[in-house]
Amino acid sequence: MPDLVGYLYAMNWYGFVLFLGHSCPQAFCFAMGWPRSLLAALWALWAMEATALRLGAFNIQSFGDNKVSDPDCGSVIAQILAGYDIVLVQEVRDPDLSAVSLLMEQINRESKHEYSFVSSKPLGRDQYKEMYLFVYRKDAVSVISTYQYPDPEDAFSREPFVVKFSAPSSAAKELVLIPLHAAPHQAVAEIDALYDVYLDVIDKWNTDDMVFLGDFNADCKYVKAQDWVSIRLRSSEVFKWLIPDSADTTVGNSDCAYDRIVVSGAHLPKSLKAQSASVHNFQEEFGLDQTQALAISDHFPVEVTFKSH
Repeated sequence: MPDLVGYLYAMNWYGFVLFLGHSCPQAFCFAMGWPRSLLAALWALWAMEATALRLGAFNIQSFGDNKVSDPDCGSVIAQILAGYDIVLVQEVRDPDLSAVSLLMEQINRESKHEYSFVSSKPLGRDQYKEMYLFVYRKDAVSVISTYQYPDPEDAFSREPFVVKFSAPSSAAKELVLIPLHAAPHQAVAEIDALYDVYLDVIDKWNTDDMVFLGDFNADCKYVKAQDWVSIRLRSSEVFKWLIPDSADTTVGNSDCAYDRIVVSGAHLPKSLKAQSASVHNFQEEFGLDQTQALAISDHFPVEVTFKSH
């Protein structure tokens, strides 16, 4: 067999793959003595490397058995979530995971890829509790580690459940995801306290590459313009806010940028696909009226894409 390494050095990898795809690959393969299996392996490797990673966060209002078992709501939710490689779901009220189990069945029917999940325990100061749920595509990412932020100052109603993912096909390589569904009237204090979570993750995992995401309730009457100066996650130049204050992440008639994605680190911001952060308007995507959309949630997902490596 001719020296494959020599050919790869003679032309860049992308050009090599384009050559195989746009010239006559069978003739080239046979003339050079390369078996079909080698070409298939090369294409598979290129496809893996060329795959960007789509990350989302979706507050699905009162997510539980009733919502996921509704044929209309459940199907749309599954289709939305199956569009992400990793997606954070909030307002999960499902301590026995029965709704989550049904959701995963629906997602895996919708997608050609296999999805799995990792979730927090039920969190909350009183009888009302919610869970953080991460749904992820198994052939794109895997869970490296998780930990529940100890919240020594009791700053959070639902303290972050921190998850580190391996994402080998993306430029990020690894993602540390820090979710927050802030209590509305404590939003300023809780968003500010994410800075303490940032320091804790650095101490625990020796990385400053992080993504903070979720329904921060970071706008309108809960976080006013004059509040931002007291929020370290906003005032520090360490953090890059990807969803702007001008965004509308609500389904109803309000116009508020409640849901956010924030990144930090020396490496992670450079791995973002330019201008990919956005609000996912599923109402337009699925042609729903406002009543139908609100039956799914009062929030739109927010999302961002990481480049392939």
